[in-house]
Amino acid sequence: MTARSGGAEETGQAPDERRSLSRNSDFLLFIAIRLFNVLGIQMLTVAVGWQVYQMTRNPLDLGWVGLSQFAPVLVLFLLAGLAADRFDRRKILAVCNAAHAAVAGLLLIYTYSRVSVVWPIFLILVVHGAARSFFQAASQAILPSIVPVRSFPNAVAYSSSVLKVGQLVGPAMGGVLIAVAGDWVYLAAAVTFAVAAGASALIAVRLTIRAREASGWEEILGGIAYIFRRRIVLGAISIDLVAVLFGGVVGILPVFASDILHVGPEGLGMMRAMPAFGAIFVGILLARLPQTRRMGPIFFVSLTVFGASVIVFSLSEIFWLSLAALAVYGASDMVSVYIRQTLVQVATPDGMRGRVSAVNAVSITASNELGDFRAGVMAAGIGTVPAVFLGGVATLAAAALWWRVFPSLGRVDRLDQVE
Repeated sequence: MTARSGGAEETGQAPDERRSLSRNSDFLLFIAIRLFNVLGIQMLTVAVGWQVYQMTRNPLDLGWVGLSQFAPVLVLFLLAGLAADRFDRRKILAVCNAAHAAVAGLLLIYTYSRVSVVWPIFLILVVHGAARSFFQAASQAILPSIVPVRSFPNAVAYSSSVLKVGQLVGPAMGGVLIAVAGDWVYLAAAVTFAVAAGASALIAVRLTIRAREASGWEEILGGIAYIFRRRIVLGAISIDLVAVLFGGVVGILPVFASDILHVGPEGLGMMRAMPAFGAIFVGILLARLPQTRRMGPIFFVSLTVFGASVIVFSLSEIFWLSLAALAVYGASDMVSVYIRQTLVQVATPDGMRGRVSAVNAVSITASNELGDFRAGVMAAGIGTVPAVFLGGVATLAAAALWWRVFPSLGRVDRLDQVE
């Protein structure tokens, strides 16, 4: 598929594209869905991480929190991608948000039952992870269906910025609610998921895609086969998996907040919010700029900055410096997300987009949740600071390796002209 090029971006029509997005009701509903979904997820994640660590004081249990959410994604992502290409994506989003609300309710019930073991939390999070698998595949595949191709890079920037707003506000809300209202933070998360479910039902455009392929394993595995045929897509998806797998720090933040920086749940909320703070600033800038050249080299520079910020954070014992490192961490990640998501979606035909998005989603989830598990296991074995430091070093090494192995990715120029 070839994006339309020429005219709009090069003649200064980017403001017209932004106005068209602001008048697109389906796009605005999609933004609302992403915002309220991520608000709920962030509040729930902060609450669970804090609750589990206060119960056991064992960083390995934070790793199990991540693995509980990743395992169902790994098992279900092929089915999630096929569902996104076969069923109405609006209904998938609504059902998944309803399931998230039920998870928040179950966590509230568990908390008030005063059970002293943590394994029921892990079981509940398995349901949470299953819902996220289907939600991510459907939500990533929707955007190209509701905005024109010429507006797609700007739409990705706005959508990613709103996502980061949720990641900024959600942890702060979670930390404050834990301090003020305690376990009722789970009720607030359930309400946000309910709002997202309602917005999903209001999208007007029909989002059922019928891929013209034979049924069976060839169809189910079509997304994986397509990615391996397109090396530029394979490189973009795989480097995100590897970089965040080694460089992810979010899951281990309760240890830094409690034992290293001594800032409590309010400080944890601020730390969880700072990556989103940096990402929002960069996302707004990307959304307002015309299409930029030499995006491939910029992509690899952002990965290098990402790894360096992890190293700085691991060594910091000063709260404001840790917050600054996390802000740079989020800003650099936003650049790579913007480039990767635009590239993958523009280079994928619509009938294949659900399955490719599912593979991309499992890569994102694997890098985040499995990265949390990696950090928890290493922290339990060699200490928290060395685990995070070595993860940053590994991220820098991965960026250098991918630059050599996937040269076509480094040669990308304008995203709206990717074939």
